[in-house]
Amino acid sequence: MSNKLKLGLFLFFIGFLGVLTLLTVTLPLDTLPPEAIKGLSPVMIKLLVLANPAMLLILAVVVGTLLHDKVKLDTPLISRLLGIDSNNPITFLEQLKYGVLLGLLGGVTAVAIQAIFAPFIPQEFVEMGKKMQMTTLARFGYGGITEELLMRFGFMTLIVWLVFLFNKKLGDSTYWTGIILATLLFALGHLPVVFSAVAQPSVALLAYVIVGNSIVGVAFGWLYWKKGLESAFWAHICAHAAMLLSEHLKDLI
Repeated sequence: MSNKLKLGLFLFFIGFLGVLTLLTVTLPLDTLPPEAIKGLSPVMIKLLVLANPAMLLILAVVVGTLLHDKVKLDTPLISRLLGIDSNNPITFLEQLKYGVLLGLLGGVTAVAIQAIFAPFIPQEFVEMGKKMQMTTLARFGYGGITEELLMRFGFMTLIVWLVFLFNKKLGDSTYWTGIILATLLFALGHLPVVFSAVAQPSVALLAYVIVGNSIVGVAFGWLYWKKGLESAFWAHICAHAAMLLSEHLKDLI
């Protein structure tokens, strides 16, 4: 088995485990058209919902596996675990340190942004958020692992490679272009949910969704570039941990 195939299969496996954590999430079935779910059990609906992220995961893993080494983006720890040669000398502890620190900082920043924009968030959007609340397992599994494979390993790698083809350079601007575009795509991907919950969302609400979902993505992208994909995994998980802790503290108060 080739090294690329070995890496791709492993990344798809852990990413698909993340997709499966979505089965723990309660779907707001009342927001779906009745004719679209007629005759389907809640379990069948959930399984159908998994199809889209699973297909996107396959695409992201294929793209990332084929292109990441061409633009010096790496999965050093996973590669070493799979017996794949990696010239990246970064250690697990360094990846963990940077991932945890930036992840916690990003989570705290996201909580602060939420507090700042709270007066501008309409109640119907808040109610939609409660109906679509991610479980802790889904936040860590799908958010921490699968989303990083989709947005960083897949999309960011592709953008960096395309920019590299154009300018023939792997300078900082090439990587920052990939980081920013991947982050913006992730943030803009939340807008359909906003429009489904609020008929005429305000500029403040749109700004909150975009800024709130962008601020941590920049940190995750930088970690993938500088410290390896595994560090971005840790950061995303720790950001969710910080936000969960904030939610529990808020309930106690």
